[in-house]
Amino acid sequence: MITSIRRRSAPIVSCLFILMFLLVPEPQLNAQNLDVPYVPTPNEVVDKMLDLADVDSSDYVVDLGSGDGRIVIAAAKRGATGHGIDLDPKRVAEARKNAKLAEVDDQILFRKENIFDTDFSEASVITMYLLPTINKKLRSHLLKDLEPGTRIVSHSFNMGDWQPDKKVTMNPSSSSRSHTVYYWIIPAKAGGTWKWSANGHNFTMKVDQKYQQISLSLSDDNDSAYRITKKKLKGDRLTIQANNGNNHYIFSGRITDEGIKGIVQHHSPDQKTATQWSATRK
Repeated sequence: MITSIRRRSAPIVSCLFILMFLLVPEPQLNAQNLDVPYVPTPNEVVDKMLDLADVDSSDYVVDLGSGDGRIVIAAAKRGATGHGIDLDPKRVAEARKNAKLAEVDDQILFRKENIFDTDFSEASVITMYLLPTINKKLRSHLLKDLEPGTRIVSHSFNMGDWQPDKKVTMNPSSSSRSHTVYYWIIPAKAGGTWKWSANGHNFTMKVDQKYQQISLSLSDDNDSAYRITKKKLKGDRLTIQANNGNNHYIFSGRITDEGIKGIVQHHSPDQKTATQWSATRK
């Protein structure tokens, strides 16, 4: 939810304040002096955010700008643990009180912190309801500090040219307007030149990457070019399907600091095989 150092405003006033700050040039905004109204996320939208991120008891959820704590509290009711971050001490106190009332205060906590000065690298899910300029400023921190596969959910505002993996627009019964929820998965670093051997051939793959979007070329030591029929980067999981004549390959593996490890399927008119696949970046 959007958070502030003001008391809750009437809905019309809140909308006017949000519009005013959307029109302020980015250089005038920073994490410490933002004074935007507190606007709670409708509970139906909270549920959709947690549904998109598939939050369960294995997750650690961090809410950036946690307001009255409702997102972290809802996550705790699903068995998750986590914490909320807010600059307003009144909101932090309110969130702590609400956690006790919901009987989940032994699973979660709330901190008065600047979101740009806190370490949220161990989160498995990040939630937020901030302003577009703040989302864009956060983007590099999220991509740099979070592990591949970490899920991010934002209410109302996107991440600029980082296209979401999912986008849902809904009309909750408790609100007079529609609400959009954006969902991303932190991608592994897949760009570069990769080499490996499979089925007696030495392969070279060149990958260009922008966020989770990839383009690539694949060739072997016979200078044969492969037609890429499918490519997908989801977190640290890379899947590629490629054809060369009557030969069809499916490369599937996880990207780590050491390389890619997984399984390669080879389909030919004569046989189908599945063997281990290991690639290194050059």
